[in-house]
Amino acid sequence: MSFSPPPPSPEAQLVFLAKLQRLFAEGDFAATYKFALLISFAELAVEYGADDGAELTLTTRQIAERFVYLYWQHATPYGTGHVGSQPGVLVQNLGDQAAILNAISEFRAGTSASSALQASCLPSYEPLLSKVASVVSAQPLKYLQNFAGVTDPFLYERRSRGSVTLKPGVSYCLRRFYTLVEQMARTRWVAHIKANRRNHPILGNADDLADFLFSSSRQSLDIISTQLRKLDGSRCFYCGERLSDADVDHFVPFSLYSRDLAHNFVLAHPACNRSKSDTLAARPHLERWLERLVLKEHQIAEIGLLAGVSGDIEIVQRVATWSYKVANDTGGRAWLSPTTYENVDSLYVSLLSGP
Repeated sequence: MSFSPPPPSPEAQLVFLAKLQRLFAEGDFAATYKFALLISFAELAVEYGADDGAELTLTTRQIAERFVYLYWQHATPYGTGHVGSQPGVLVQNLGDQAAILNAISEFRAGTSASSALQASCLPSYEPLLSKVASVVSAQPLKYLQNFAGVTDPFLYERRSRGSVTLKPGVSYCLRRFYTLVEQMARTRWVAHIKANRRNHPILGNADDLADFLFSSSRQSLDIISTQLRKLDGSRCFYCGERLSDADVDHFVPFSLYSRDLAHNFVLAHPACNRSKSDTLAARPHLERWLERLVLKEHQIAEIGLLAGVSGDIEIVQRVATWSYKVANDTGGRAWLSPTTYENVDSLYVSLLSGP
């Protein structure tokens, strides 16, 4: 019988948050790599971790793949069409341009891939990934835990070449405080780019930097919308009424988990989407969504490939299980229809856990 270590105590969780806050406040962020590393750790903990105190070993390849996805859009010019700006690739290092940005820019210039997902299917992707993994290993993984003039290895250890191990309790804390970690890292990332004087001519007076850096492109959403209409028909996923205008909605809200996953998208009336907003969906919607995953798994994955969005059904199921379990543990409520909500209870979690 395998033994699962208990989750960290409330006191240990507070210590984790305090150290994370110190890392942001006292760490040396010469480039944006450390923000990307923290986001990668948080995403991978949600997708592969568990709600216990166990360690979690991650490969540098897994982390490098996240870096390619995170920086893919950043390697394109920002400011196109913005009044008062000079379009260009944003500088993400206080010295020379970040090596990972240069590597992705060179790769993009030599291929027709319009997304990191499409790029991952090409033979030339492996050399890119190896280059990114080398930079990740030599820089943010080496220096992330240095702050206030000392090294405090509270997040991970490097026990073997090619991998890192998140320490006991760290994966649990990253899962429990995912939204906080993600928001802190992204907010500091945006601020870092804005503070770099070399970016001021590129930024101009535009105020959509965060969307450019972290949100799905309009082109990807248009592809998803068109293809989901063909797959599911022109009806709102939630109310079932016919669609004229339609929003592409994240079934598990983007505010709760901010990595795009193809199987997490559904079409909804703008009014239903606004009403549901940042709330999880109630059990009738969840049951229908889970059935749709099984019936249309491969078609949705193909849509994801067209749009450049990951189509891994196991990952989206883990994310959904995590999100509903957090809601169950914290007294969350789920949206059924405008003005109608219900408590998230253990039945939700059992639905996602399967028989």
